[in-house]
Amino acid sequence: MTTSSDVPTLQDHEPIAASPETVWALVGDPTRMAEWSPQVDSTRLAGDATACAVGTRFTNRNVQGELAWITHGEVVRHEPGRALAFRIEENWAVWSFELEPTADGGTVLHQRRDAPDGISELSRQLTDAYLGGMETLTDTLRAGMRETLASIRAAAEREQ
Repeated sequence: MTTSSDVPTLQDHEPIAASPETVWALVGDPTRMAEWSPQVDSTRLAGDATACAVGTRFTNRNVQGELAWITHGEVVRHEPGRALAFRIEENWAVWSFELEPTADGGTVLHQRRDAPDGISELSRQLTDAYLGGMETLTDTLRAGMRETLASIRAAAEREQ
């Protein structure tokens, strides 16, 4: 296991001129992640789940360049209108969105990637072999986070 101190927490935020309800309608459903994330190509809820709640499992198809791979997630926090977090089975990372209402009726959307249990050795090996190593992947994830937040902002502000 890689210790969590070896894995940086990634976080960013985006002020959005849209209500928390509007933003939540976009980020509260993991199946919409492909609309925002440059890495997620599709997300499908597992089994006969039709809505998101703590314990909901899902499968992502991810792409980066010519590479494509599947990951499996489980929702670990679901507070409608406030927060969504999910843990990825293959690498143990926890991704989250938190919505912070602003005084003017807008929202600050926070996105974060934590690795409280470190990163799995298999994930580290695959990252080194196919994704340019952890430092390169970290840079890619940071850029992807910015793109994700900007895409969500644009969509929310169009709907507002």
